[in-house]
Amino acid sequence: MQEIFLGPAHFDASPDHRLDGFRWSADARSHGAVTVADLACNGEWNLWATAETPEWLTIHVPREGLSGMTRRQITTTASPGQMLLGQSREADRFLVRGGRHRSQKLFLDWGQICQTFGLLFEAPLVGSLDLSPLVEGSTPSGYLVKNLVETIISGMLGDGILLHSPIAMVNLTQALADLLIRLVPHRYSQRLEQAAFTPAPRHVRRAIDFMHANIAEPITIAMIAQSANVSVRSLETGFRTFKGATPGSYLRTLERDDFRWNRNWDSLLDANQIHPSGR
Repeated sequence: MQEIFLGPAHFDASPDHRLDGFRWSADARSHGAVTVADLACNGEWNLWATAETPEWLTIHVPREGLSGMTRRQITTTASPGQMLLGQSREADRFLVRGGRHRSQKLFLDWGQICQTFGLLFEAPLVGSLDLSPLVEGSTPSGYLVKNLVETIISGMLGDGILLHSPIAMVNLTQALADLLIRLVPHRYSQRLEQAAFTPAPRHVRRAIDFMHANIAEPITIAMIAQSANVSVRSLETGFRTFKGATPGSYLRTLERDDFRWNRNWDSLLDANQIHPSGR
């Protein structure tokens, strides 16, 4: 069972106790920034990230039994009808519980979350996002997110219709990241609500436009300040006040996200990487 997930998922795992008469089935598919998995088993497991585990947002959708996560010594569990969210590098462990367990999982490249955060806030993500780990599928916002997650999972598993449509994959992935940041509570939620009422001043917006237009070129903070027609000191003050970052850190984040985006797009255009079912 672990071998099925080692290729696309890169997690280590061990049973919670001795397993007799263990039965399982699994399926895992990867495509660009997204990996999905379907697991059914009759045992309880603990899973944790390894040095090879990519930086992911992990989304667990339990169908039978419980899916859980321990972070900062706090364990959160999700039952059918709920979803569990966790950042792969921040979680101490994930767990599978129930005499009979089945769950589906979606792993989203953390770079997609960072890029979407940057577009919404016009500022880089600094530190942990601290997404609320539990999403209730019965709430309007939770229902919307859960439906999109299940659409992507069902489109990649089975016949894998989405695996043959890179443009649809890109659009659905972007939409999912956008909904997660807009609808799931996190440490920046209040700032997102305030953003519409406190737009950045013109010189900060000009500087950001210049960065985007010249992202592939070697540019300096002095060049950015000149494009915005302000001093370097005024530029730094504006960015710290309205973007919560220095111009330099903002530019580095844009460069990193641009690299991740191009890498993911190239991956989507390459041949599909598909991992068949195991039993």
